[in-house]
Amino acid sequence: MLQSFLEICISLLLLGWRVNSFYLPGVNPHSFADGDLVKLKVNKMTSAKTLIPVDYYRLPFCHPDGGAKMDTENLGEFLAGDRIESSPYRLEMKKEMYCEQVCITNLGRGESPGISPNKVIRAIRKNYHNNWIVDNLPSASKAENGETMNTKFWQGFPIGFIDSNTHVAYIHNHVNIEIQYHAVETEVEKYRIVRFMIEPFSIKHDFEPSVNVIDETKYFRVAKILNPIISCEPRNEIHTTYKMVTEDRRQPQLANGKVLFTYDVTWLENKELHWASRWDIYLNMNNFYPTKIHWLSICNSVIIILVLSAMIVAILFKNLRRDLRRYNSIPTDEEKADDLEEYGWKLVHADVFRPPLFSPMALAVCCGSGVQLICMSILTIIFSVMGFLSPASRGSLLMALLLFYVLMGTVNGYTTAHIYKTFKGKNRRKLMTVSALFVPSVAFGMFFILDILALTQKSTDAVPFTTMIGLLVLWVGISIPLVFVGSYFGFKCNPIDFPVSISNIPRQIPDQPWFMGMPFVLIVGGILPFGTSYVELYFIMSSIWLDQYYYVFGFLFLTFLLLVITCAEISILFNYFQLCGEDYRWWWRSFATSGSTALYLFCYAIFYFKQLETNMFATYMLFFGYMSLASFATALMTGTIGVLSSLRFNKIIYGSIKID
Repeated sequence: MLQSFLEICISLLLLGWRVNSFYLPGVNPHSFADGDLVKLKVNKMTSAKTLIPVDYYRLPFCHPDGGAKMDTENLGEFLAGDRIESSPYRLEMKKEMYCEQVCITNLGRGESPGISPNKVIRAIRKNYHNNWIVDNLPSASKAENGETMNTKFWQGFPIGFIDSNTHVAYIHNHVNIEIQYHAVETEVEKYRIVRFMIEPFSIKHDFEPSVNVIDETKYFRVAKILNPIISCEPRNEIHTTYKMVTEDRRQPQLANGKVLFTYDVTWLENKELHWASRWDIYLNMNNFYPTKIHWLSICNSVIIILVLSAMIVAILFKNLRRDLRRYNSIPTDEEKADDLEEYGWKLVHADVFRPPLFSPMALAVCCGSGVQLICMSILTIIFSVMGFLSPASRGSLLMALLLFYVLMGTVNGYTTAHIYKTFKGKNRRKLMTVSALFVPSVAFGMFFILDILALTQKSTDAVPFTTMIGLLVLWVGISIPLVFVGSYFGFKCNPIDFPVSISNIPRQIPDQPWFMGMPFVLIVGGILPFGTSYVELYFIMSSIWLDQYYYVFGFLFLTFLLLVITCAEISILFNYFQLCGEDYRWWWRSFATSGSTALYLFCYAIFYFKQLETNMFATYMLFFGYMSLASFATALMTGTIGVLSSLRFNKIIYGSIKID
């Protein structure tokens, strides 16, 4: 059985590790013929400094004829802040273009003492990046570093740069668009796009606007370039040409005043790269997440598990065997019988399964919500490992999380009602209402506040009103009824069967040693589970806050599995020590022991935020608001694991002794 389990884990790991020749099932490739229109679309602009995405056309960039049109987006895309719109850049399959004009736009006034600079300069200083899309493939930026060419594949390309000497802002008003394609074997004279590269330049064009004026207050559509040889010279060696233009013969373009935007398009045939593998360069973890780091993280987690397991075997099991042998032995005289009753966890057998003294309903609701979140996480990770959730399908991950959470409402209601019935609770209507509203109301309330904040910043993270209505429909129309259905069946089933009966009068609890106090338990209980996952947590947070792709779900599956094992073991260990001290108040203590992992998660978020170069109040609110929600969900999941594992452990040990 153990061998089969290990084979399954290794298979899932390899599925998440190998991404070659992968693509989302159900997504069909798009083939182009010579001269076919290839749409270039623009997405939100992102910044690692502000963490606040903004709409591309918030800045005075060139608009397409007839205005920008937004693509039809799903709920996940809206929640992720994606805003995919049309652009004025026209591309035709296999058609080379040089110095194509987009428009002349007025960026506004420049920087001067006492005067606020224009929007573009402020965006450049905040390190905003453009994110363009061609055939559902995000742009990859190129940057020269001496004689070598470093290629970045996940952050788009910067809208401008700051001169290191003069500290003046310049805009990238010219882009060299390089698109690689390969011929379709099954179709005649058809081609598919396999790579989309952008190389930005800042070139101060000499031009004069033509009579073809779209809106004189905004931009001109066509210009006459006065010195085309110096300004924009088409040659075979395009990179060398523009390097010569920008460095030797032409100044870069200041990010103010009237600016002419131009672009080149080059097409290169790539016979080795196929359409099914075109996302490999974005998803391959060797670029951003080296395999060694993940394996070291897994090994670190396994070592923690082994050390903790060794402690349990050496301390807990050894003592348990001694206790069971002592408790089940037949005394030979009255003196030995008195010795058997002087100490040990057997003394609290009539109180150990007594309902918690503080709010049994709250504990039942927390455990039910935790089980719902655990099931949601497991299903999402499994579907991701199997390849059904991919960055190629934008918003699919968030959609899956919402869908699985809503569908697992039945599990929440059943678990909550079952535990509450075991505690002999009577207020069933209140329980059903609280279990249905607890987590969603906290999450929706925080989300609504942060959405208003994002709206004040004119960020694409601000969810439209119709999307908010859709979330309410999912909550009220599907999630709440499913919780009620689960609660109905939970109350119908028998309560949890305990191996010992509960006395009517609670036993007095003796004074406990300092190391069994709540502060010590919170410090020690959460550090080991957090230690098993903190490396993987770094990559997850980078993918969330720095717009990087995370696709090593095989490693994530193993990390999640090790986290569950560690939470269970640390809770069982502290639970045993507590019972040996004749303290039977283990319900909430077990929840807090493993649930304290969330405290370390939030502390790590503070440490991670210090590495980000930001000082905006809105960024503070957005970051710590969402990380508070993540810590809250983590506390529910890990705390639930602690309660259920301790409950199972207590049932086993008290079912193994003889009770007179």
